[in-house]
Amino acid sequence: MKKVERINTIMRYINNRAHFTISEIMREFNISRSTAIRDIREIEAMGMPLVAEVGRDGGYFVMNNSVLPTVRFTDNEVKALFIAFMATRNQQLPYLKSRQSLAEKLLGLISENQQDDLILLNQILLFEGTNPHNPDLLDLSDLPHPILEKLIQILLSDSYLLITIEEEKVVKSYPIYLLHLYREKSLWLIEGFDLKEEKKQIFSVDHLINVEPYPTKKRLSKKKILEKLSKQEEVINLVLELGPKAIAQFKKYHPLKVSISYTNPYQTTAILKTFINVNKPEELTEITNWLLFLGKDIKVREVPEEVLEDLQERLSLYCP
Repeated sequence: MKKVERINTIMRYINNRAHFTISEIMREFNISRSTAIRDIREIEAMGMPLVAEVGRDGGYFVMNNSVLPTVRFTDNEVKALFIAFMATRNQQLPYLKSRQSLAEKLLGLISENQQDDLILLNQILLFEGTNPHNPDLLDLSDLPHPILEKLIQILLSDSYLLITIEEEKVVKSYPIYLLHLYREKSLWLIEGFDLKEEKKQIFSVDHLINVEPYPTKKRLSKKKILEKLSKQEEVINLVLELGPKAIAQFKKYHPLKVSISYTNPYQTTAILKTFINVNKPEELTEITNWLLFLGKDIKVREVPEEVLEDLQERLSLYCP
C-alpha cells in the first residue's frame, strides 16, 4: 500500500473509533512503530484534531466535531467497485430496485476519462448470467423475492424468527434461530436451527410467504442452541480431503447441505465434513452419485459402510 493511500485509510480508521493506540495502528496496517508515529504526525498536520493521552501505550482520541475531507476514490478503487457491481447482474440482490440510479450516481462521481474506462469495461467484460447481446448495465434491474428485504430488516434486530413456508400448496410454520442467510445455485437460502425439532434445517426463501419475530417466552438461549448444534455435529460420518480438481468439481455441483473448508491460503486443498443419513435411500443415492462426480482427486478419511457398498455395486456395473 502506498503511503498516501495508507494515510488516507488510517484517517478513516481513526475517525471511526473513540480511542486508538499506536500498537493498534501497527498491528492493523502491518507497519513499524516509527512509521505509525510519523503517519499520526502527518495526519495531525493535515488538520485532524487528535488528543494524546498519557499512558504506557500512547493512546489517542479524536476531538469531538472533527470532520474528515470528502471521500475520494482512486482509479483502481473505482474500477473495483464497478466490476463488482457488474458481476452481480441478475443476482436478485435485496434493496436493489434498479441498477440505473446507482450506475448514474457512480458515473457522476468520476472524471470523463474514468467514465470512458468504465464504458469500455462494460463492453468487454461478461459475467455469468449476462446476456451477451444486451450487456448494457443501465438497462438491467433486479427483482428479488418480495419478502427478502423484510427478512433482512428483521434479522438486523432479531435472529429468532417464525417463518411460514408454502411448498406444493402445503403451508407450514417453523420457529427458528437463524444461523445464516446465503445465496447458492441462484437461490437465497435460510440456514436455521429449528426450535421445535431442535435440529439444523435449510429453507428456500422462494417458498417463504411470511416472516415475523418469534415470541420471547418460547425461545431457547443462544448458548443452548450452540450446545445442541455441537452435539449434533459429533455424528459426522463422511470426511473427505479435496485436491484442486475435486474442488473445481465441487464448485460445479454439490448437495445444498454440504460445504467445504479450505486448508491452505491458495484454496487448492480443502476438507469436507458432513452427516449422511444412510437410512434414507434417496440421500444415499445422491451422495454416491456426487462422490463419483468429484472424481479421483479426493482422499477418504471417513465414510459409512453403506456408502462404500453402494459405490462398489455401482462400479461393478462398469467393471464386471
